[in-house]
This record gives sequence, C-alpha cells and structure tokens, in this order.
Amino acid sequence: MTELRRRMDEAMIVRGFAARTRETYLDVVKGLARYYRRSPDLITDAEIQAYVLYLIRDRQRSWSTCNIVVCGLRFFYHETLQRDRTTFTIPSPRQPGKLPALLSREEVQRLIAHAPHLTHRTMLLTTYAAGLRLSEVLHLRVGDIDSTRLTIRVDQGKGGRDRYTILSPPLLDALRAYWKVARPTTWLFPSPRRSQPLDPSGLQRAYSLAKQRAGITKPGGIHALRHAFATHLLEAGVDLHTIQRLLGHRSIATTTRYWHLTHASLTTQATRLDLLTGLPSIPPSA
Repeated sequence: MTELRRRMDEAMIVRGFAARTRETYLDVVKGLARYYRRSPDLITDAEIQAYVLYLIRDRQRSWSTCNIVVCGLRFFYHETLQRDRTTFTIPSPRQPGKLPALLSREEVQRLIAHAPHLTHRTMLLTTYAAGLRLSEVLHLRVGDIDSTRLTIRVDQGKGGRDRYTILSPPLLDALRAYWKVARPTTWLFPSPRRSQPLDPSGLQRAYSLAKQRAGITKPGGIHALRHAFATHLLEAGVDLHTIQRLLGHRSIATTTRYWHLTHASLTTQATRLDLLTGLPSIPPSA
C-alpha cells in the first residue's frame, strides 16, 4: 500500500466509513491515477474535470456512478491532501427518478448468451436473477450461496445493510456448473490472483461487449440488469414490499419508481413462479 493510499484509508476509518465505501473510494483514486499514469497528488483540477467528462461522454457512465467518483476524489483532495477547495464537478445534473431504457426478458437472455466466457456469463446472470448491484455481485463469497433455502446473502450492501435475495433453481444450476470449472474458494468471482474479488472494470467491459454482440442499442450500463429484475418481478405481480426487501431499498418510495414502467396487470401466483423458474440459462462455453 502506498503512503497516499494508507493515509486516505486511515482518514476514512477514523470517520467510520463502511469497508465497501473505503474500497470504492480507493478504487476511484486508483482509476484516476491509472488514467493519467502518474501520482494523483500531481493531477490538477482541470485534469480531474476532463477525466469526469471522459467517464460520462466516452465511457457512458451514469450520473450516480460519476457522483461516487467525484465524492471519492473530493475526499482524497480535501481530507487526505488537505486542499482548501476543488473546482471539478459533474457536468450534467441528475434527472430525478429517471431510469435507463428497460431491457426485456428476451434481451436479457440474449445479452447473457453473448458474454465473452463462462465467468462473465455467470456473473451477468447472477446480477439479473438476484437483483444485485455491481459491487454486490463482485463481493459475493462462496458461503453466501444457500442451496438449501434457495437464498443468497448480500453482506454489507449499500448503506452497510445485510439482506437476503432469491436464488432461483436455474441460477443455482448455473452456479454449480461454474463452480465445477472455476473452483472458487473464498470469493465466488475472484480476480486472477484469487485473493481479491474481480475488478469492477472487468465485468463492466464484459457487459458492454455482450450488449454490443447481442445487437442491443438501448442506453444504460450493467445496472440495467438490476432494473430489469425489479420491473420483471413487478410485471409478474410480485408486491412492492417484497421487491423492496430483495433490492435492499431503505425506502419504499425508491422501489415505487419502477411502477410506471410496468404495463401488465397483476397475475396469478403461477405466473410469479414462472418468472422465478424461467430465468435465462447459460449456454455451454465454446
């Protein structure tokens, strides 16, 4: 660990930041340094602003993702480096309540089938079928998968809250097939070094490539799979409070945003079960 990284991490520990937030903020600064190929304390505000613009315009990162980047960088420059002020901002304002274009179930299945290889196909399926955030799927451990109760434990999700979400039989089959090939021990989806989870950029690139290969032109990043999970459940008649618990939303108002995206009426329990058992399967590796 470099001196700057150590100082930043210690400053976050003192302020009571959750481990996941600390890791995210450290990765934010690491990404900036990697982009300019020099120490972050030598990077100017103008260069940081150009980097944020690059994330939005060229990498098509969402407003919320860029907001996290800016928050992490501000903490580094204000608290770690003790700069009095910074001038970089997010160029475009947030659009309240705006969701990306919704992927249909057929598009989700096609996208997953076009992922580069088995690990990425399994990760994308897990993200959709369990309604996970990017950081949550990356930090799954082998022990979080409960095949007896058909649940997945999400440890320290957003806001430092634990929760359980569903483990459908097709997803369980896919995870078992993946485990036979990859043999993960601690992290379900480890990095090549196996001591850490896979880097977020790896899965984001895999999602973008799969989307391109599948011929899907709708805007939005990997978080669209979580949106699809919520709206597909809602269309199948699952109640909002259940979806709220599965997604880990603190407020029901956040979950209610999905209501206007549904056009089908509430259906029977059989239809609900059909949604959970009809998730896309993973084709064998080429």
